Parts: sequence; structure tokens; C-alpha cells
Amino acid sequence: MFRTPLNLFRTLAVVEAITWTLLIGGLILRATSDLAIAVTIGGGIHGFVFLAYGATAILVAKNQRWGAGPTVVAIGSAIVPYATIPTELWLHRSGRLDGAWRLAQTDDPRDGAWHDRLMRWFLNRPWVLAILLVLAVVAIFVVLLILGPPGGRD
Repeated sequence: MFRTPLNLFRTLAVVEAITWTLLIGGLILRATSDLAIAVTIGGGIHGFVFLAYGATAILVAKNQRWGAGPTVVAIGSAIVPYATIPTELWLHRSGRLDGAWRLAQTDDPRDGAWHDRLMRWFLNRPWVLAILLVLAVVAIFVVLLILGPPGGRD
């Protein structure tokens, strides 16, 4: 399904933008119909996908060897409603999403670094990587739920 970094990043960028619609719709329902549960549902879904998008951006940035600038822009774009889509288009058009997953070591000296070897190990075991990323996102999500919503509770 996600045979290339482009496919994975594009999918999460679009889903993240869609969840902004859920959150904004929930805010509108809360303001117009006093349905606070709409924000809880839309915000929860958006929050989880927001974290998943951030994890995806970090993984793809590492695989594609982006510098700090594009990585920060990719992660930061999730903060602005719908900005992940133009960010994905920019990254794609600039060639930063070209290529495959780096599954094997090359002659590039950077491939010898421990973190590159670790990344290749996980990329060669996609189910292990997926489970680990889901568990990490769930753990962060639960911690954030315990801490409470941004701005405090009503």
C-alpha cells in the first residue's frame, strides 16, 4: 500500500487535512447547536491523525535525507488548517518525495550511521515498524488526553 515515501506522506497529508474539517465542523456545531461532543469527537480524531502525520513526516524526512528546513515545514504544516496538502505538493514538486524506501545500504557514507542502519532494519520489517509507530502515537495521544485539551478544560 505504501510502497514509496510519497504514497505514505501524501495519504497522511490528505487525511490530516480532512480531520481539520472534522474539528472545524465540531467547533461550528458546538457554537451553533451547543453540541460539545462534536468537538470531542472531531478533536480526538484530528489529534490522533495529527500525531500520526508528525511521525510520518519524521520517518519520510529521515528516509529522504531532508535537511532541517523541509522537515520543520512538513511537521509545522499540520498546525495550520489544510496546510499539509500544499506542503506535500511543494515537497513533491521539489523532488523531496522522489525515490523509494532505503532498504539496503549504499556507498553513501551516511548509510553507515547507526540510526540509518536502525531505520533500514525497521523498513525491512514494515509490520514491526507500523506496530511500533502506532503504539508510540497511541502512547503520546493517551498522555495528551490525560494532560487535557489545549487551553484547559471548560
